[in-house]
This record gives sequence, structure tokens and C-alpha cells, in this order.
Amino acid sequence: MSEKQITYSAKTHALDNNDNFSPDGRFLCYDTRGTVYNENLANSKSIEKVEIATGEETILWDPPSITGEEAAPGIAAVSFHPNENKVIFIHGPGLDEVKERGTYSIRNRTALVVDGNGGKNAIKVDMRDISNRVTTPGAHRGGTHRHEYSKDGTRIGFTYDDFLVQDYDRTIGFMQPDANVPEGYTHYFAVILKPAKTGLSLAGKIEKAYGDSWIDEAGSMRAFIGKVRAQNGIDYENDLFVADIPKDINIGTSSSGTHDHYPEPPEGIAIRRLTEGMNVTGIVRGSPDGTQVAFAAPDKEGIDQVYITNALGS
Repeated sequence: MSEKQITYSAKTHALDNNDNFSPDGRFLCYDTRGTVYNENLANSKSIEKVEIATGEETILWDPPSITGEEAAPGIAAVSFHPNENKVIFIHGPGLDEVKERGTYSIRNRTALVVDGNGGKNAIKVDMRDISNRVTTPGAHRGGTHRHEYSKDGTRIGFTYDDFLVQDYDRTIGFMQPDANVPEGYTHYFAVILKPAKTGLSLAGKIEKAYGDSWIDEAGSMRAFIGKVRAQNGIDYENDLFVADIPKDINIGTSSSGTHDHYPEPPEGIAIRRLTEGMNVTGIVRGSPDGTQVAFAAPDKEGIDQVYITNALGS
């Protein structure tokens, strides 16, 4: 198969290793970070799609933005829904919120959904609440990123960085519809894993979770890379983990945290470690049938290779 250049316009077309293909395979979605100033997501000016066959580009979302390197709202990291013609992407503070929230940062962003044909009808997915000593149940207090629908569209996975309690590194979470979703939003937020405090973990404990992706169609297994303290209590290892999230989980048993307490996951999630000391890197991926996980790690010569392992760990 020969390569084919699709875009020629004088702007960046950043895929960001997301679910960029439309459900019918005709389009790729992307953001335009790096077109002005720098590669900071805050300076992405639009969310777009391109038709693969023709190269025709369509702007899906282009809010007004503050000029300068420290900008808002910050829109990027877009993915298509697996079955519906709509896209989801990160969205920082709107221009009318900058005085209260500040400009874009990894701890100051949420998810927005718009139609796959464009338009100004935007849907707010997750609530960000830093105004209360006890965070609104189902909301968060930081930034969600790299939003990914499960293959059946029922859950959204993401990475999360907390704003109120910053002595914890990045972790992962999921959202789903619920009867108690905060008013004005579509999904209830929960972390999948509460990491150990940065630099204070014991042997075998995870300090950071990232590089995550759904494995199965139903969104009941999420693979991720965990930065875990080695058995010597000094070094760190980056290994492959899987979080088992029951379909009937009561997401309301999670805690959204307080002004000085980090969020807690809902009851019933189990974390499994699939590799030991492999220095896993990149973004892990599940197979189409949900039985295997692909990941990258260096071989004995230090060259990154692609490995495949059973999602159940056997």
C-alpha cells in the first residue's frame, strides 16, 4: 500500500494518537496546535476533520480565543464516537471564565462534544467544581484529557490531573451517564485509581497512571501504564496494568473529594499487573475482540518493540 498525503493547508493537523477515524472510515479528526506560537494545546485554534478521499477540510469547532502564548480556552485531543457522528475533545476555560478560572492548563480542562458535521451546539460532558470545600458529587476539581469512548459508547475513559491537591501525579478515570449527574452535564466522573502521593509510595504502589485505553467493547477493562515503586523501595518501574470495572458498578460510591482530600474510586474496581520491570511506554491498545493488549517496551538491546499479551494475564 502506498502512502498518500491528505492535507496541504498551512496549519498543523495533530492526531494525538486518538480515535481519529470516523465510524464510517471516511474522515479523520484533528486539532491545530502548533499553528501559532507553540505546541501548547492552549493555542490550538480549531477542531476539524478532513475527508480522506478528497482532502476537504471542515471546521467542527472554533471558539474565540485570547491572543498570546497563555491562552484560552484550549481545545485539542479530539476523538470520534465509535458509532455516532460526533466528536469529543478537551476544552479549557471559556473567555468569560478566565477571570475566575485562569487560562488553559492540564489541571483546568473538561470535555466537550459537538456534531461531526460542525455547528455551535456544544454539549458539556463533565463538571469542574473548585468552588466548594466538598466537591459536587460526580464532578471533578482539575482537568480531564484524551477522552475515549468505549466501543459501545457507554463509557468515556480519560487521564486526570487534580487542581486542588497537587501532590499527586496523573491518574486515569471514567465517566458514564447516571441518574445523579450534575445538572447541565451528561456524565458522572470518577477516578479509576487513587495514586500514591508523589515520591512517597511504598514498594509495588502506583504513583502515576497514564497511556490508557479500553480493551473490551463494553468498557469493563481499561489498560494503562503504571509508574510503580520497585521492590528496592528506591527505583521506579513502568509496567502494564488492567483495571476491571464491572458494568453494574455503582459509580455513586466514588468520592469527588474535598478541598484537601483527593478523589476516591467507586467500590468494586480491581487493578491487575500484567508485566514486571518491562519499562512499558507509549499508549497501550486493546485488540478488536477485547482479549489482548498491545504495548511498546524496549528489548534487550534497548530498542522499542511491540508486544502482545492476554488481557486476562494468563
